[in-house]
Amino acid sequence: MLLLALGHACVDVYQGAVAALVPFFVAERAYTYAAASGIVLAASLLSSVVQPLFGALTDKWAMPWLLPVSTLVGGTGVALAGVGGDYALTLLAVAVSGIGVAAYHPEAARVARRASRGSHTAMSWFSLGGNLGFATAPLLTAAVVATGGLGASPLLVVPALAGAALCVAALRGIRVADAAAPKNAAPAQPPPADDWPSFLRLSGAIVCRSIVFTGLSTFVSLYARQRTGGGEVAGTAALFVLYLGGAVGTVAGGRLAARHGRLPVVRWSYALTVLAVAGVVLVPGPALFLFVVLASAGLYVPFSLHITLGQDYLPRRIGTASGVTLGLTVSIGGLASPLVGALADTTSLGLALTPLIALPAVGWLLLRTLREPGGTDPG
Repeated sequence: MLLLALGHACVDVYQGAVAALVPFFVAERAYTYAAASGIVLAASLLSSVVQPLFGALTDKWAMPWLLPVSTLVGGTGVALAGVGGDYALTLLAVAVSGIGVAAYHPEAARVARRASRGSHTAMSWFSLGGNLGFATAPLLTAAVVATGGLGASPLLVVPALAGAALCVAALRGIRVADAAAPKNAAPAQPPPADDWPSFLRLSGAIVCRSIVFTGLSTFVSLYARQRTGGGEVAGTAALFVLYLGGAVGTVAGGRLAARHGRLPVVRWSYALTVLAVAGVVLVPGPALFLFVVLASAGLYVPFSLHITLGQDYLPRRIGTASGVTLGLTVSIGGLASPLVGALADTTSLGLALTPLIALPAVGWLLLRTLREPGGTDPG
């Protein structure tokens, strides 16, 4: 699980790096808000479409080789995004990165569930790896691009090289463990029937969470500069806080769920997010950072719980459930990002971010009547 978590961190650097590059595209290439958010859209669009496809494929065939290969593809795309100044080529590069990220997550979630033996806490550590990748992306990107400009982006391929090596080592360890396992275990019982209505409501809530998270991760850096007057340092700090708070929230989510149940924890997280996003958008000055921390916690505490709930609602389609909860519903937030950017271009960034306050409330309504897989709700 440690190797899988570290490999997950190396992959999700590239989800965070795309948003972290936005301020540099605006400053160095004079992109509008809409054009800059189109970069995020390019990374998300193909990922949204193909990730459930990869999930369905992994339901039929185990494809562990996807882990190192997709890690390299994801890193190569971001590494090439800063090369040259052509907008179309930049879109293509981040789209290739999005495909790599899409190919990684369903198979990685399937392998992690197998290695964790169904433990919610263990899955939260796997998710923590991805969140740490998000958290380090702004610092890594700023260190590379602020020093050498966008032309230095090929250096961003380094985490992909490390991640591919970690994935290979993790898969080798799992094969060794399987070979050493006793062969006389009782045959596994067939999984229960899939609960598609509950899964679809869960997915709708995750879409709401995704739009909020993607909107904040795309624009909070620029917004923090405006609201605090702290310049580039304030912007990078706000994005780092958004991602780092998620690392803490993910682990807390697994522990809280073990004590209080998954669904109560998820519902309270969505309720907290409503208040936290309102603070980010409406409160001026340094207090903005406090609300970024709260928003990060509200958005990330349910993250690993979404994965295990989705897998338990579709026990016969683990890959599909992982592809949707880790992929389609998460990536679809990038589809809304250009709308936020276009509204910001015509009005103001603060006004464009205001609709994000209502979306966690919609997610809470979708979650309100869900029951734990198996028919009970411990909350």
